[in-house]
Amino acid sequence: MVLAAVACAQSARVLRNALLIKGRIGHVVEKVRAANTGAMTPGHQQYCLQLVRNRDYEGFLSSLLLPPEFHSSVFALRAFNVELAQVQDLVTQKTIGLMRMQYWRQMIEDIYSDNSPPQPIAIELWKAVKKHKLTKRWFLRIIDEREKNLNENAYRNIKDLESYAENAQSSLIYLVLEVLGVKNIHADHAASHIGKAQGIVTCLRATPYHCRRRKVYLPLDICLLHGVSQEDFIREKREKNLRDVVFDVASQAHVHLEHARSFCKNVPSKACPAFLQTVVLDDYLDRIRKVDFDVFHPSLQKTNTMLPFYLYIRSWRKIY
Repeated sequence: MVLAAVACAQSARVLRNALLIKGRIGHVVEKVRAANTGAMTPGHQQYCLQLVRNRDYEGFLSSLLLPPEFHSSVFALRAFNVELAQVQDLVTQKTIGLMRMQYWRQMIEDIYSDNSPPQPIAIELWKAVKKHKLTKRWFLRIIDEREKNLNENAYRNIKDLESYAENAQSSLIYLVLEVLGVKNIHADHAASHIGKAQGIVTCLRATPYHCRRRKVYLPLDICLLHGVSQEDFIREKREKNLRDVVFDVASQAHVHLEHARSFCKNVPSKACPAFLQTVVLDDYLDRIRKVDFDVFHPSLQKTNTMLPFYLYIRSWRKIY
């Protein structure tokens, strides 16, 4: 009788939690629908939101799970990041790309001179800077690193890739932490490692796209170690030595995620929303492992339809 009662209580608790999660997931779905129809925010905020939704859907989902009072600022930051990231793909001449980067460098200078700039993203950034006292250095680091990346050279080694990721990706996370009001050295260390992991995973995920454009950015030292040439990747070969290169690069991303989680006991819970991208990174690393590190496997180009659910669960549990 006692065992039956305990089992019944456990079943009721599981059912209650499942219904609670289902209800809250439904709330997130409504948020997504509202964002998609433009019902959430007007004007410049909506411009930023839609840009992020169209060009960085995973970042869009992650941002929706932040407390509502931070949405406009974080979407402005992500829109700024998207705007810089797409320069390399949109311009056909490096000079035009450099001009675009200089334009944004001047926008940041104007923002910190308290001059409201005539551009939707810049206007929202100006508001965010005034509201949260954001650090100018992080914006300039992102611009400088994206500008260097216009050279379209392969990374010489994994350290070069990590350096790029620290400046371009970790700097964005530092800004999100500032928006959330988090000032914690352990959170900063975690952000540094998560940014590096994100940069490495982004490099892997973009490899098929880059190879179709006859570009390979994977670290040269790892390619040489396994006797792989850039032409092997461009031809989309699937031999073991190519998979070994991908394994080594992916393993470094995994190491950074583990390092980031080693700080979790000392990271304040209000910092966790800034780290929700770890869900996306875990998902990709798990899927590429299942296809034996074949970076060209068609399944890796598909979106995981369970990703919103995984993001919500991680957000609900306040973990990364």
